[in-house]
Amino acid sequence: MFVPELERLNQKQIKAFQEIELKKLLHYLNTNSKFYQEHFEKHQIDLSKIECLEDLTKIPVTTKDDLQNQNFDFVCVPKHQIIDYVTTSGTLGEPVVFAMTENDLERLAYNEFISFACASGDSNDLYQLMVTMDRRFMAGLAYYSGIRKLGAGVVRVGPGNPGLQFDTIQRIKPNAIVTVPSFIVKLIEYAEKNGIDYQNLGIQKAICIGESLRNADFTLNTLGQKIKDKWDIALYSTYASTEMGTAFTECSAGKGGHHHPEMIIVEFLDDNDQAVEPDQAGEVTITTLGVEAMPLLRFKTGDICYHYTDPCVCGRTTMRLGPVIGRKKQMIKFKGTTLYPPAFYDILNGIENVENYIVEVSTNTIGTDEITIYIGTKSPSEWFEKQIKDFFRTKLRVAPNIIFESISEINKRQFPELSRKPITFIDRRV
Repeated sequence: MFVPELERLNQKQIKAFQEIELKKLLHYLNTNSKFYQEHFEKHQIDLSKIECLEDLTKIPVTTKDDLQNQNFDFVCVPKHQIIDYVTTSGTLGEPVVFAMTENDLERLAYNEFISFACASGDSNDLYQLMVTMDRRFMAGLAYYSGIRKLGAGVVRVGPGNPGLQFDTIQRIKPNAIVTVPSFIVKLIEYAEKNGIDYQNLGIQKAICIGESLRNADFTLNTLGQKIKDKWDIALYSTYASTEMGTAFTECSAGKGGHHHPEMIIVEFLDDNDQAVEPDQAGEVTITTLGVEAMPLLRFKTGDICYHYTDPCVCGRTTMRLGPVIGRKKQMIKFKGTTLYPPAFYDILNGIENVENYIVEVSTNTIGTDEITIYIGTKSPSEWFEKQIKDFFRTKLRVAPNIIFESISEINKRQFPELSRKPITFIDRRV
């Protein structure tokens, strides 16, 4: 298993490396970034006084609103050096364009190379990509490039279409898949319905993107356990975003996504942009290293996580990122209880006969949050509605509104035209 030497050093050595890289980045931004030049001037930042990572607190954070409102002011290179454009998914607002140079694409490939290596990958593997590489999607391109850099084989099938997925597995015999974990459940259901012996087709592991597999204590959540109960393959969770251009991927220990300090500086901040205590969840805030076209400084991702600094059994000494608890803007206050959408997903994934769903939050007539869950099922009834609400009361102490719809209608709403990932949460609050 390949592990970069930096990721085996002690925390003091890693910090010293990052402080050197931070000074390079600050100089680069002050020379090339219109946004950060104005940002430093507006807040009277003396860059000569930013000597260590702790000094980052002297610089105000960058937000998603900044990116959306001043998108191209972040570009640091002339247009002729840009060779690829991608966009964010727009889950929490308008999509943001990210420009990439040749060096950025090489960095992206290296990131996924070390990430797949972290997930027990090597040149003997053959990965089946069950994600899109088009529609301005960075992730599919990143996985493909990283697998090639790993020296492994890749089969580009794309998302959906279980029949084609199994036809490819049977013909080409990959030993690994890259996909959204909820799609693995669909694959299992398709295989059982069509008499496919999926457990003996040679698939040994899955690199799972876009959805969490684990609870805060690293035990498998309902979705992860549902997969393992049916298909005993190794599951590796990975967390990333277009903005950071960096992945946090689990090793075989399954104790959080490993930080690659040569790629990114990470802080965990509270609502006042102050660092949280080690035992508290904070908003993942990143400073990218080695990005040429659109580097970011103290960018608040909106994702809330715990982090862990004890060394891992795999030999890495780097920080590990826990499962995403939720997104800050998606926090729901419901009948005196603070909730995030993943808490609903975990319950719904464990209820038999719930085929698909969409969680919708709106503002009711008294100005508080109201939750309605649209459920696709073959068995709608008053009894089933009561059963679902009882599940929620047991787990969360509160019960949402339940509306049954056809499975096909929910599926249509989950995958609108041009969507790159399934929509399971809709925020209609005013």
